Amino acid sequence: MKIFDPHIHMFSRTTDDYENMALAGIRAVVEPSFWLGQPRTNLGTFLDYWSLITEWEPKRAAQFQIRHFCTISLNPKEANDRELAREVLEAMEPYLERPTVVGVGEIGFDKITGAEEEALRAQLEMARRHNLPVLIHLPHVDKLRGAERTIAILKEMDYPEEMVDLDHNTEETIPLVKEKTRCWAGHTVYTRTKLTPARAANILEEFGTEKMLVNSSADWGVSDPLNVPKTVLELRKRGFPEEEIEKVVWRNPNEFYAQSGKFEPL
Repeated sequence: MKIFDPHIHMFSRTTDDYENMALAGIRAVVEPSFWLGQPRTNLGTFLDYWSLITEWEPKRAAQFQIRHFCTISLNPKEANDRELAREVLEAMEPYLERPTVVGVGEIGFDKITGAEEEALRAQLEMARRHNLPVLIHLPHVDKLRGAERTIAILKEMDYPEEMVDLDHNTEETIPLVKEKTRCWAGHTVYTRTKLTPARAANILEEFGTEKMLVNSSADWGVSDPLNVPKTVLELRKRGFPEEEIEKVVWRNPNEFYAQSGKFEPL
């Protein structure tokens, strides 16, 4: 089965990871802009990072027949330095025109502050101008309140929800997202701090596969770039229909990111 991991941070992974991912059936990935583990201190570090994920990573992935796309953003963890955030947002827009940039993200909330909300709104408007999908990060702490505020902002802005992936859902947030929005719903299988394959499978069994995405979000933490294939295995063990598994791990991410107009569905 072909697999599309719609949220993985290959900047932090080895070339051996690409080989193992290819052997496990992963044929495409999206790499969202994210926090590097400590705060950046100047604009140049953002520019270098965006250049790396738009220029170098597609070449590294291609060695293993994997299509590499990315999304560009000011991550919410770095939005609270308002002066630097202003510089980053002013410099960001030209990168959205690059051919492998299929969205804006990760954006959203970390500590649910006013500065984070300002950055979220500014980047939503930027994505709207460029007609790009948006990857929104639901916070790790106080997740339900962050989801509620995020959804309220989308409603206030009359934002096209079919262009939004609300990511990092858990059992706590997915009922709200499915009931109150037309957004896509991302689920991160990151065993130590987020979902296990079994918990992700439980959610899919209860809420179905429509507009549902599964990703690994593998990065520099204790994470696994093969967690989407491992979720496929868990679903197969439960007798989940093969066409429904394929919908979640291949057709859905294709459909969501093809809205960028940067590629035909793979």
